[in-house]
Amino acid sequence: MAHDTQGPSPDRASTWASTMAGHILPHSPATVRFAHATSTASTGSQSVVTREQREENESQLFSPLATLSMGAGVRATPESPDLFRTCFERDRDRILHASAFRRLAGKTQVFVFPDDHQRTRLTHALEVAQVATAISRALGLNVALTEAIAIGHDCGHGPGGHASEDALSPYIVGGYDHALWGADVTLQPLNLCRETLDGIRNHSWSRPAPLTPEGEVVSWADRIAYVCHDFEDAVAAGIVFPHELPAIVQERCGTTRGKQLAAFINGMVNATMQTTRIAMNADVAEALGSFRQFNYERVYLRPESQAQAQSVITLLQALVEHYRAFPHLVQGAEAAHDADQRMRVIVEYVGGMTDQYAFTQAQQLLNWRDNQLPRGITP
Repeated sequence: MAHDTQGPSPDRASTWASTMAGHILPHSPATVRFAHATSTASTGSQSVVTREQREENESQLFSPLATLSMGAGVRATPESPDLFRTCFERDRDRILHASAFRRLAGKTQVFVFPDDHQRTRLTHALEVAQVATAISRALGLNVALTEAIAIGHDCGHGPGGHASEDALSPYIVGGYDHALWGADVTLQPLNLCRETLDGIRNHSWSRPAPLTPEGEVVSWADRIAYVCHDFEDAVAAGIVFPHELPAIVQERCGTTRGKQLAAFINGMVNATMQTTRIAMNADVAEALGSFRQFNYERVYLRPESQAQAQSVITLLQALVEHYRAFPHLVQGAEAAHDADQRMRVIVEYVGGMTDQYAFTQAQQLLNWRDNQLPRGITP
């Protein structure tokens, strides 16, 4: 039997339309509407929990050195506090709705232009947030701050993964570091709290330690998440196999993502309970280090990955040079007051691109052919 694929049936469309303004229910004020005609849900109270009450709850429920929410928070530009949300909840919401966060869906985690099941920078950020909030919640830390740092930590990444840092660094004084760039350039317009920006700026282990325990939790969660999910993606792609993991990883953490995450999260919670410092049990940390080394040797540094990275570098630098020659193609570049500022505007533009947009620009502006693009792009 043939199926009608022309759109929703008239009856269904009519039903949808009839709910647009919500429902009036018997014995309820005419000034309110309900989502369902059969709605019975209730809070049982006519009072609300204010931001001030929730801040007071934090001081009573959190661990002694957890970061407390305070009014509007410390921001570069002072603001009035929100009626209901804490300052770090506002930060999380701002990042969540930012175009820089949405564009992470089109940016490489490991595989350029990933298929439907492979991670992107966006799904990586969400998995980091899951790991980090699980740890923070168990330790009595500020979950909202933890989540804000986690979902924002990679917003400074350019297209094509870490290769973009190598590609763009020559054009920026001090180099292009995605952590610094994310906090100080990409997310700067959001006027985020000092603690949120510090956690994003210093989430990489090569950077100074974050100022808050929540920031340190995200530093660990980032490594935990990517080690586990990059391995899972590589197994699914047939690049490596679970039985090839080092014995220390198999013995202490298992060969599946669920067991591995549980081992690392428990290792952190236990070590922190023992010392009050944000740490991980030594035996589990050794397994994490061995796991990360395995991924580097077998996944990130394999010849195909290296070739992919070099292709990304060549493409992004070709785009930067093209925009330097034709600055009118980049909004704000021509108006820059000197060459350094003009280049910064251009790098910000290129760094904000998704993989697909960057590669399409190379085809349209530079006449690159499909076989010149990084592998993984669908012709």
